[in-house]
Amino acid sequence: MPVQTLLIPDILRSWPWPRHINPNYAICKKGSSTWCEAFNAFDAKGQKAFNLSDFNLLASLAYPLLDKDGCRVGCNWMNFVFLVDDHTDLSNTETARKQRNILMDALRNPHTPRPPNEWVGGEVARQFWENAIRTVTPSAQRRFLDAFQHFINSVVQQAADREATYIRDVDSYMLVRRGTIGAKPAFVLCEMHMNIPDDIMEHPVVVRLSELCIDAIIISNDLCSYNVEQARGDDEHNLVTIVMNQYRMDVQDAMNWIGDLHGKIVEEFMETWRTMPTFGGPVDREIRTYLDGVANWVRANDSWNYENERYFGKGGEEGMRKRSVGLLPKRKQ
Repeated sequence: MPVQTLLIPDILRSWPWPRHINPNYAICKKGSSTWCEAFNAFDAKGQKAFNLSDFNLLASLAYPLLDKDGCRVGCNWMNFVFLVDDHTDLSNTETARKQRNILMDALRNPHTPRPPNEWVGGEVARQFWENAIRTVTPSAQRRFLDAFQHFINSVVQQAADREATYIRDVDSYMLVRRGTIGAKPAFVLCEMHMNIPDDIMEHPVVVRLSELCIDAIIISNDLCSYNVEQARGDDEHNLVTIVMNQYRMDVQDAMNWIGDLHGKIVEEFMETWRTMPTFGGPVDREIRTYLDGVANWVRANDSWNYENERYFGKGGEEGMRKRSVGLLPKRKQ
C-alpha cells in the first residue's frame, strides 16, 4: 500500500542545545526585509513565498547572542543566500557558472559598482558584504570568502546534476550537499567578532565537530523539505530520494534509515565534544563560544524548518508536535 503519511523522525530529542532567539529579531527583520525586497528579485507571487519563509527568523535563531549589528548581518546573509538559492535552483550549468563568477567578483570588490543590466545577485552580494565587513573581523572575512567559494562551486555542481537528471549515491551526494547546504559560510558568522588563529580552527577536533553539525543540518533540512520538493519534482538533490534510490526503500523506510544515521552523528558529536582540548588564554573562550554557536545552528535550523511556512505551510507547529505530515500529490509540471 502506498505511503500516505510521512512520519518524520524526532532527530533532536537528545540534542542538549535548546531553542534561543536574538532579542533584536523584530527590528533586524524589518530592516533586512526592506533591504532585500528593494532589489525586486522576484515577481509578486515569488516575493510573497520568499517572505513567508522568514529567513530573518532563521538568522535570529542561529545567532541569538550577537548584538544588533551582528544580527542584522546575519539576517542580510540569510536573505542574500536564499535569494541566490532560489535563483540558482532554476539555472542550467552554464547560467550557474556565470552567476557564481558574478557573486565572487562582487564579494571580492564590494566597493566597486556593478555593471548595468547584470543579474541582480551581484548587487545583492556587493551590498551585503560592503555592510558586513564593517563588523566582521579580517580573519573571519577571509574564512567567509573561502567558505562561500566552496558553497557556490557546489551549487554549480548541483545545477550540472539537475541538468543531467543525475541521482547520486549517499557518499557522493553528501560530498556535494555539504557545500550546497551553505553551512560553512554561515558558521563563519558565528566568529564574526573573533580573531581565532588558523591552527586552532584547523584542529582535528574543531574540524570534526563542524563536519558533524553540517551533516546534522543536512539531514534535518532534507527530511523537512522532501515533501514539497517531491511534489514539484525537484527532489533529486535530497537525501531521502538518494536513500530510496540506492537501497530500494520506500519513503518511510528511507526516512527511518536517515533518522538512525542522525542518531549516530549525535552520538559521535557528543563523544568528540568531550575531547575538546584547551589551548590556553582568551582563545579558549572564543573557540568554545564559536563551537557552541555551531552546535546551536543544528537546533536553530531544525526549529526554523517547522516555524516558517516554506516546508509545512501553516502546519509547522502541528508537524513538530506530531512528527507527521500528509504526502503531497505530485504537481503537474
